[in-house]
Amino acid sequence: MSAKAKKEIRIGGRSVPLSNPDKVLFPENGITKAELVDYYRSIARPMLTHLKGRPLVMERYPDGYDGKSFFHKDIPDYFPDWIHTVQVPKQGGSITMAVCDDTATLVYLANQACITPHPWLSRADCLDCPDRLVFDLDPPGDGTDDFESVRWSARQLGDLLTQLGLRPVVMTTGSRGLHLLVLLDQRTDFATARHFARRVADTLVACHSGRLTTEPRKNKRQGRLYLDIQRNAYAQTSVAPYAIRARPHAPVATPLEWDELDDPGLGPRRWTLRTLPGRLDKYGDPWKGLSRCRRSLAGAERRLEALAEEEFPAARGAAPSR
Repeated sequence: MSAKAKKEIRIGGRSVPLSNPDKVLFPENGITKAELVDYYRSIARPMLTHLKGRPLVMERYPDGYDGKSFFHKDIPDYFPDWIHTVQVPKQGGSITMAVCDDTATLVYLANQACITPHPWLSRADCLDCPDRLVFDLDPPGDGTDDFESVRWSARQLGDLLTQLGLRPVVMTTGSRGLHLLVLLDQRTDFATARHFARRVADTLVACHSGRLTTEPRKNKRQGRLYLDIQRNAYAQTSVAPYAIRARPHAPVATPLEWDELDDPGLGPRRWTLRTLPGRLDKYGDPWKGLSRCRRSLAGAERRLEALAEEEFPAARGAAPSR
């Protein structure tokens, strides 16, 4: 049932209050908070597999996506006590962060104008050990040809990660590019995971130095695509699969099948709040059963070392490539 004009809805035995359901959050399409709530309620089943058990940063837009916004880490006092939380250590103390474990919580956050939830790459039961590795691929420019470079880079990176014995998956970010995600077995700390991601990026750059770079400064990239591995650190987050982005028309970060990279109509904002549910109804969740793709980094590190020795001599023992 639609959230429009209701003051509260019942979900899983919880009573979730709704405020200002007719408030317009995306003015280009007249998308209201009620639609935001309805979307997240409808998409909860596949989305919660990427949120459960993780500290969550809320990207909130009380006046709509084109208004003032803020990233909310610590849970406010007025949040209901049925929302799960986790104490996260920080310098000089700790903060209490929300954990989105059920549909009622996801809907509650949407009512708080949390347009985009950003989960940690580690779980609350082992904050220091990531179970996800993320590579962020954004185009060097804003044209159509620049997204073609993102597709090409995603294929090259996906092939390399597969060669290392990992099972990468790909999604649009709903913003400018693509994310590649690798599930880990939660036996590696952040420093090790980040170092591995950097070595993978350096290896790929060594083979395609004219097209790829790990240079974080834009003015030194010289039109090359930046292989961004910076999210793979403690307390960093990544946009959740199926999350709405604060962009015109409410685009959605959308999991893909690998062969969808060949679709000439593919773009980073291809699906929106209003079109993504239809895609799921027709094709299902392309990442269903993703937990079976979980792998250890230990074997991948050995294969990467052997690969650097045998096939990528330019990357062997090299300083990080720029």
